[in-house]
Amino acid sequence: MQTATKQNINIDSIKAAIASKIDSASFGSWIAPLNFDIVDNTLVLTAHNQFSADFIRGVYTNILTDVAASVGLGLNITVRGATRAAVASANDNRVQTYAPVMAPKAVAFSSSFDAFVMSDENAFVVSAAKKLATGTAAFSPLFIYGPAGCGKSMLAGCIASACERTVMMSGGQFVSEFARSLREHSVFAFKDFCRNCDTFIMDDVQVLSGKRATCEEFIQLVLDLRAAGKNVVLVADAAPANLTGFDRRATSLFASGLVADMVAPTANVRRMMLCRAGVDGETAAHIADRVAANGHLVAGVAMKIKTYTELMGTRVDVNVANKLLADTLARAKTPVAMVKAMCDKMGVSYDAICGSGRARAIVRARQIMMAALKAATKLSLSEIGMACGGRDHATVLYAIAQVEKLKASDLMVAAEIDQMIEECR
Repeated sequence: MQTATKQNINIDSIKAAIASKIDSASFGSWIAPLNFDIVDNTLVLTAHNQFSADFIRGVYTNILTDVAASVGLGLNITVRGATRAAVASANDNRVQTYAPVMAPKAVAFSSSFDAFVMSDENAFVVSAAKKLATGTAAFSPLFIYGPAGCGKSMLAGCIASACERTVMMSGGQFVSEFARSLREHSVFAFKDFCRNCDTFIMDDVQVLSGKRATCEEFIQLVLDLRAAGKNVVLVADAAPANLTGFDRRATSLFASGLVADMVAPTANVRRMMLCRAGVDGETAAHIADRVAANGHLVAGVAMKIKTYTELMGTRVDVNVANKLLADTLARAKTPVAMVKAMCDKMGVSYDAICGSGRARAIVRARQIMMAALKAATKLSLSEIGMACGGRDHATVLYAIAQVEKLKASDLMVAAEIDQMIEECR
């Protein structure tokens, strides 16, 4: 082939050929920022920093080599500018630095999975987290979801503490840091910071909802990390399919790895948490049965008891606990109180449940509540019907049958119903 020169080869045509072989988002993030040149029959691609060059070599070498060879050129990927991991060059060739405001690792959490109190219901997700922390997991991303206070953030912190070269941030921190990098023209350094790790963990993914530009950046981050063989852990309050404000591409990516749910702490888990915090067994068992299934609330109760013991110099027994925690411990659960609690959880009004409305969402919520009361209590069908607006026993029987069919066809709904049953007990 004729010797290649800048005169007889159009660099734009080379870029177009590469773009045809790589998705547009990846091309825009990694290839477009490179400086293209031809030196001594070699296509020289100059990256902004060493991390970008290493990533491009690891992921796109075959494509770039084939395109260069098709026009009679060799390939050389080089680095321009600083060598520090947190330094990058912006498009205007000015050297920019990036330093995160947040801590790159969740140091507040325990360094051992042994401190995590695990119930049988959460055994699967905890085992998956441990496997990922060892670096032998074949799934990425690991998507953990569950209600507030179930321990998902603490579990993510355990993963962060067990892994080397980890970046962990919340959804809110990612939004803030990405916006700051745009303002300070250090977006390439921010990209490198997020990618220069072996494990990337994001808590509160749902915060990215509706933030289109940030979501696009985050989606590309997850794709790049996965392509490079890195671990990704995502934590949210809902399953990927139930997240709102995300397009289909995002939710399908979130669900493409391993999706695992966590349930709120059971009474036994709450008792163990209190005992580990120094509360005596009898008092811990009494409190565990009356405190809400929320790990944050249990931790607050343990702190209150510990502080009281230190300040007052006296042991907290059952009687003292009843007085000290009168504003926290639940009173005896009545059918109406349980229905109202389920209304809050499902986002419907108590008046609508007890009313005559036949809207599909209301009817379904009412049926689920009846089935939960039947499974969690010893109430008669008539008593359950009275708690749900004066329905007769035939209506309750029909509702229970419908919910059983629903549980058999939708495992996610089944898990939510089982959680409500546990909270009613």
